[in-house]
Amino acid sequence: MTEDLRAAEAEAVAGSHAANDPDYPLIHVAPPVGRLNDPNGLLIDDGVAHVFFQYTPMHPSRRLVYWGHASSHDLLHWRHHAPAIVPDSFYDASGAYSGNALVLEDDERQQAPHAARYQLFYTGNLKDADDQRTASQCLVTSPDLVSFTKWPGNPLIPTHAAGYTAHFRDPQVTRDPDRPGRFRMLLGAQRQDLTGAAVVYHSSDLLTWHLEGELSFPDARGVLDRLGYMWECPGVVRLTEETTGQDRDVLIWCPQGADRQQAGGYENVFPCVYAVGRLEGTALTQCDGTLRQVDHGFEFYAPQAFSRAPSQPGQALLSGWAGNAGQDDQPSVTEGGWVHALTFPRALSLRHGRLIQRPVLPEPEEQAQVRESLAQAGGEAVTVLEGHRSWHLVVEAEQDAGALCLRIGSQASHVSIELDLSQRLLRVDRSSSRYTAHGATRTVTLDGDLPPRLEVLHDRSVTEVFVGDGDLAFTMRSFVDPAASGARLSTCGVQVKAVSASVFD
Repeated sequence: MTEDLRAAEAEAVAGSHAANDPDYPLIHVAPPVGRLNDPNGLLIDDGVAHVFFQYTPMHPSRRLVYWGHASSHDLLHWRHHAPAIVPDSFYDASGAYSGNALVLEDDERQQAPHAARYQLFYTGNLKDADDQRTASQCLVTSPDLVSFTKWPGNPLIPTHAAGYTAHFRDPQVTRDPDRPGRFRMLLGAQRQDLTGAAVVYHSSDLLTWHLEGELSFPDARGVLDRLGYMWECPGVVRLTEETTGQDRDVLIWCPQGADRQQAGGYENVFPCVYAVGRLEGTALTQCDGTLRQVDHGFEFYAPQAFSRAPSQPGQALLSGWAGNAGQDDQPSVTEGGWVHALTFPRALSLRHGRLIQRPVLPEPEEQAQVRESLAQAGGEAVTVLEGHRSWHLVVEAEQDAGALCLRIGSQASHVSIELDLSQRLLRVDRSSSRYTAHGATRTVTLDGDLPPRLEVLHDRSVTEVFVGDGDLAFTMRSFVDPAASGARLSTCGVQVKAVSASVFD
């Protein structure tokens, strides 16, 4: 008798107490039960955002990966749905791994598989009795994001290409902006010599895929040719450089095993980096090999941009996994039976070759009384947002001197964030919080002439920090005392120009 994996997931959800956990976020996507990791198939259509994600509902007793599904009309309130992809086929029996989605226009649907508006691509993972892996690239279609159908001809790409190992995964399918009517698939790969790479496939019908070649960097002086031992989750988003008005392609990926200094001095188990150039066929031209981190925080990995139909243009948005490999030891596992979350969606732009990221939130109201309290206190700490555990706070200083300091939590259990404007440093310390296993303190040097602005989005146990105009992002899990609320804000030699805040609870 074939196991009913949908029923097993539904049973796990029915027995979940995750939503009663005081650490469970209010506005960030978290699993209804079990484990979440990579975001998958992110899309926006008719004003509704849909987020799919790597989802292990029976975690930790069973590590079988589904595609979870949540949707939102405002990016603040998320509704969970039944899983979109269940690993119940011969080619994905060991897990439905990461991928992405396309929203098709009406004229594209006529020739598309099942004439479906939504096309979801993923890696089917299969391991035999000897633990040998077969990775295949597969398709799921949906007319309405309610029903999902695996393509009967799956897998589309049944195995890895010659010259690569079975670590061959994470399809990112997009329209080729330079070749009308063509689609491009980026895949993360590992060469036979155990170095990381990405490969490019192309198709005109979303079913028949032809290997175009390996992604190359002809202007990068060879520095990216042998970076790490495996590339995960490669994706390209085209942005307009604000300073020149030129279109540029931003390649975002996770080169496992990369040299720490070459990959921007990252401090996590694996880096997540980006490079800027122009993707022409298989070559990212005009890229000099410079790599920068997407996010400098303790927990961030595998980000993905949201897909839209060309007839519904909008901001380029990105969301990532607020987690890292090997971090399933968080307090929520025992307290609520769940672990990990996604970052809040961020609007992307490009300025001076650097990725700018800002959370897509309603504009907060200016808090004049907080400025007055700070002025009266002469730099001493004042309490803000008391009684709230999910909030958004923006503090702008008058000058690039002194420091802005924020303490989230209680004296005994807190996370501290210090923006040192004089030394051009961001310091984060969570050593007194309930989760420090994978990093307690971190200092990040600020590049360039950034506006003296600190933006913090805190949601119970997830905190995202943005410095300047979104020039630097920092994501972390912040398991502070759940009985504490608000934050303590202090200034040292800083005159505050504006303070604004919003609350979500």
